[in-house]
Amino acid sequence: MSSWLQKKLNSLEQYTIDIHAGRREGVRVSLFAAFLQALSWLFSTGVQARLWLYRKRIFHDQPLGCLVVVVGNLTVGGTGKTPVVEKFARALRDRGRKVAILSRGYKSKSTPLWRRWWNSLTGVAEPPPRIVSDGNRVLLDSELAGDEPYMLARNLPGVIVLVDKNRVKAGTFAIKKFGCDTLVLDDGFQYLPLKGRLNLLLVDKTNPFGNGFLLPRGILREPIKHLKRASYVFLTKSNGQRDEELEEMIQKYNPGVDVIECAHRPKHLRRFGSDEQQPLSHLKGKRVGVFSGIATPESFEKFVKDLGGNIVFARRFLDHYRFAYDDFVAIFSEALEKKVDFLVTTEKDAVRIPDGLPCPVPLYFLRLEIEIIRGAADFDEAVGRICFSETPTGLPSV
Repeated sequence: MSSWLQKKLNSLEQYTIDIHAGRREGVRVSLFAAFLQALSWLFSTGVQARLWLYRKRIFHDQPLGCLVVVVGNLTVGGTGKTPVVEKFARALRDRGRKVAILSRGYKSKSTPLWRRWWNSLTGVAEPPPRIVSDGNRVLLDSELAGDEPYMLARNLPGVIVLVDKNRVKAGTFAIKKFGCDTLVLDDGFQYLPLKGRLNLLLVDKTNPFGNGFLLPRGILREPIKHLKRASYVFLTKSNGQRDEELEEMIQKYNPGVDVIECAHRPKHLRRFGSDEQQPLSHLKGKRVGVFSGIATPESFEKFVKDLGGNIVFARRFLDHYRFAYDDFVAIFSEALEKKVDFLVTTEKDAVRIPDGLPCPVPLYFLRLEIEIIRGAADFDEAVGRICFSETPTGLPSV
């Protein structure tokens, strides 16, 4: 794809995000929003029809004979899935399970469409899933694996990480090649061909359902009433205060469902390109520049401010943005001009920074981890209660 076309698509994506958030006004905005609303109705019809076909067994899901834990959400981006997936996989591994994480590898480099068509026409067998980690080594970079799978592979020795859009194929591969007995589907709530024993639905407490509209008018992948498909609901990014209205909505659509509330807690700063770690107090009173390409940059920037960092400048890119050399030239130039003490980014963004990048200003990323606030004493108890007890199987009705 040409750089010109990529820039135009990025601009359109940002424009649409601004409309979702209500940051733009005017006649043109209203007309475009109405167009997006019409597309949302079509999208909703397709979503409902697909679920109906699975519920009526016209389309069939496939069990693989092992524990399948689905972690996902009703919205696009920003609920903090990756730390939850990491925490679950680590806890299951530590309890003796042979765990594989199955990801579709969002925005990873994939086989060109023409090659997939040609293979299909000529009868060439589908390639096996991409092995990001075999449990001992990380075998792919973030460009080939995708940001989240690469980050999970790097942080989870002993856990298999596979990337393939066909998660049934990837799960079968994990079982046959690696002897896995537990599969964790990263961002798998909408992936119906593989039967999950447990559906863990994440809801971002700071922005649960956006403007309430489905894609592309809003951020919902499914109607809010599909909360009923969850086995458990995790409220993420909590500040510790109860949101009774949100909890009542969850119980309205899924009466009696267990709700576990958790927070993303900063743990430490880690310097890019080295093993150096600094305590969070290192931020206090420092002049810092921040940059990120994530769905909710506001939450990251708030962490830095709350920890005492004086944000001199902030650069925001689109979610999963693939940084170019010119981006770093601009970031470092501004950092030097404004005399910052160091730069801070997110862990997810750090995996997209080229190894060996010369850094005229120290560059750190903020490491976050999940902490249970309510619904379980700690994460290990939550995993034990969820994954090591008898749970009914099957696709809940919609």
